[in-house]
Amino acid sequence: MYKSLLSFRWILSGLLVLVLVGVMIRLGFWQLDRLAERRALNARINTQITAPVLNLNLELPVNQLFDMEYRSVVVSGFYDFSQEVILRNQVHDDKLGYAVITPLKIQGSSYSVMVERGWIPGEEAQPDLRVKFAEPGLVQVNGLLCRSQSQGTFMGATEPTLAPGQTSQDTWTMINLESMQQQVKLTLLPVYIQQAPDSAWTVMPYRSINLPDLSEGPHLGYAIQWFIFSTIVGVGYPIYVRRRLKKLKK
Repeated sequence: MYKSLLSFRWILSGLLVLVLVGVMIRLGFWQLDRLAERRALNARINTQITAPVLNLNLELPVNQLFDMEYRSVVVSGFYDFSQEVILRNQVHDDKLGYAVITPLKIQGSSYSVMVERGWIPGEEAQPDLRVKFAEPGLVQVNGLLCRSQSQGTFMGATEPTLAPGQTSQDTWTMINLESMQQQVKLTLLPVYIQQAPDSAWTVMPYRSINLPDLSEGPHLGYAIQWFIFSTIVGVGYPIYVRRRLKKLKK
């Protein structure tokens, strides 16, 4: 009876079960690793969100700005609308349009910073029509620091390449500062500012702040599921084998 367990079929099924249990356990620990990463990310973001407002006119720790993502900032300066670009596939009130991205020359500094000033509809996106959205003179910008994007937010879109002979492009799929620096004739900071809404600002571009989801996500639940599945298979298979042996004994 027990010799039947040494048959090729039983040996193969036993190995497959061991592999399956091992894979499910590994997936469970992988989800726990992702949970730990998510908690660390949330802690970093919360630290920046609750940090004091950073005045870029007074403090300019350029080499630290990348790690200050989502920190509130204030900065004064002058927009350079000649080097403004727009970001496609942006939604406001369920309407598709563009975000206006304009370099701000920081007052009293050799640096400039790209500012996401807000949303405009597609029919207003041509450069000659965007003139009406200009904010001339000295302006003060309040918002959040954001990191340069390497992947578009709309279905993972990538940045289109320039056509032969083309030195700049007006419409972008992401705020990739390294790529934008190649056409913007200013020294840009390694981060950009997402301008915050202001109750006194009721015209376009319409401004909004997009904070990340700070929940822990489904990782703990997925991990528990994988461990339960591995236990069911790991315990259930020996029970199945035992029942088969009893039938053979009869």
